[in-house]
Amino acid sequence: DKFEPYRNHIPEEERGDLIKAYYKRLTSEESSVRQGAAREWCLWEMSTSKLFPDNSYIDKADNLEFAAAFSRIECHYFINGIFVEDGYILNKAQILKDIPMYIAQGRYDVVCPAKSAWELHSALPHSKLE
Repeated sequence: DKFEPYRNHIPEEERGDLIKAYYKRLTSEESSVRQGAAREWCLWEMSTSKLFPDNSYIDKADNLEFAAAFSRIECHYFINGIFVEDGYILNKAQILKDIPMYIAQGRYDVVCPAKSAWELHSALPHSKLE
């Protein structure tokens, strides 16, 4: 339900790559274009990053200066692949094989999939997954 306004802010022909489409708008020369994209991005993020909606958190999207800064920074990281190759930690996991470790994964984490913690634990069987 919260995805629809985020998606619908982008013209249908650009929806194949929402990150690219938002980046284009968040870096636009026109402030109204930047602000509109920032508000939708921020609403989506603030509405979906917690298990239980927090209206005071969601309301941050109405502060357009905050929304613009938050959204541009986050989108900048996403458009640049978080500045690391895909699977970087898993690909380098063997470097950590002799280091004792705990992997903490929140059961109700709605942002980071539990699959990621499980894959790391599988690559490092000496780790303790909690």
